[in-house]
Amino acid sequence: MEFNVKKLASDAGVFFSRAMQFTEEKLGQAEKTELDAHFENLLARADCTKNWTEKILRQTEVLLQPNPSARVEEFLYEKLDRKVPSRVTNGELLAQYMTEAANDFGPGTPYGKTLIKVGETQRRLGAAEREFIRSASINFLTPLRNFLEGDWRTISKERRILQNRRLDLDACKARLKKAKAAEAKAAAEHELRLTQTEFDRQAEVTRLLLEGISSTHVNHLRCLHEFVESQTNYYAQCYQFMLDLQKQLGREPANLAASSCGIQFNSINAHPLPEELAGRTAATSPPAAAATLPAVPTIPVVPTIVGVPNTVAEGVLNPNEVKPPASGTRRARVLYDYEAADSTELALLADEMITVYSLPGMDPDWLIGERGNQKGKVPVTYLELLS
Repeated sequence: MEFNVKKLASDAGVFFSRAMQFTEEKLGQAEKTELDAHFENLLARADCTKNWTEKILRQTEVLLQPNPSARVEEFLYEKLDRKVPSRVTNGELLAQYMTEAANDFGPGTPYGKTLIKVGETQRRLGAAEREFIRSASINFLTPLRNFLEGDWRTISKERRILQNRRLDLDACKARLKKAKAAEAKAAAEHELRLTQTEFDRQAEVTRLLLEGISSTHVNHLRCLHEFVESQTNYYAQCYQFMLDLQKQLGREPANLAASSCGIQFNSINAHPLPEELAGRTAATSPPAAAATLPAVPTIPVVPTIVGVPNTVAEGVLNPNEVKPPASGTRRARVLYDYEAADSTELALLADEMITVYSLPGMDPDWLIGERGNQKGKVPVTYLELLS
């Protein structure tokens, strides 16, 4: 008990001495031992590394998990050293809803078939997102957390010890200046030598830790490359999934495609047919359709002339034999790249302008497109029709 009391009194005296020295330094009434410029640069570099690492870590967590409540839940599981439960991604949840909707609407209907295809793509996107989050967490977030919770805590601890050693050293210097008697000076000089030795030893330990920040930067650089590679693979997968889906939707006929895009092929309003063909069309067309169809932009259609073979109706389209209508062709802007499947189709590049028109008997999801001397079939879903 006597030892503990003495130690407590000694510790209290040291604390009081450091507090007095610190206060006098702030008031400009005491000298302060300055660290060399290189050491100060190391300290500033370490502080900068810590601050930016925290910001990058927090924002990356927001990127990977935008839901703040989910981030709090993951943080609590991590602190409790428990495994974070698996969570369904937004893409996978959307895929589930689309599949259920397709079953209700009828998986055999055009809308139902499309919902199933889009839902499957959303499921693949959700799975790719899950893998990206897992890879980024392991290869990028974990090393950043390890630095902040490991190396940086060690550096901070040694810096606090160095600060205390410096205060002790400066307090000894102040006592040596105030000593009058020879015995007091001798005791102060002996104490100063001891505190100087402890300060130099602690400064060297802290310096080695601070110089290790360079190795930390190298490690974080490698982790950053791995993060970029994971993100690149993720976006490449997403692009490929959507490209495949786009080709599926562009190649398969859909009865609702024209109406959903606001396109109505009303050739009678666009170009009056000859009397004999007009009578034939009126006899075969449902009377209710003409009354219910809205007035929307139309695509010009080349009329069928008696005696002229209809190459589209026969199932074979020779682009060289197709003649555009004398007037009423429309301009269209290409929305996406399209690769022609055969010689009857026209390959497209995104954002280019082409001329389009329709032919009697054509699939409503296709038009004839012309670009200079080239012509061929083009899918409607890849175009934005202009007035």
